[in-house]
Amino acid sequence: MSTAVTEGIEVTVRSTFRPERSEPGRFLFSYSVRVANRGEVPAQLVSRHWIIVDANGEREEVVGDGVVGQQPHLEPGEHFEYTSFCVLKTPHGSMRGTYRMVRDDGRSFDATIAPFPLVVPGSLN
Repeated sequence: MSTAVTEGIEVTVRSTFRPERSEPGRFLFSYSVRVANRGEVPAQLVSRHWIIVDANGEREEVVGDGVVGQQPHLEPGEHFEYTSFCVLKTPHGSMRGTYRMVRDDGRSFDATIAPFPLVVPGSLN
């Protein structure tokens, strides 16, 4: 699990290995994200930038609008949760990134998504 707070926006992520959707050389991980506005000013999540690194050091970047087809607008005290997935060629790796947030006055900033592990249980023994 990872948690980071940027300008009042708290991003918490938990990842889970999904053996029923994996096979040798293709390891699927789901991750659940909670974006909470702990600040005093509204903000909208408009885009994402993920950096995914596997155990071989291979890096993939994913950039796009919103998350799961949405661009949630969060008033102070509100939160948005979603679950997505990624596939690695190795049994462990990590993800990190940023969400581009825009305040109602048009000011934007990048909310940090702290690094979190993607690990098949027992693969690091």
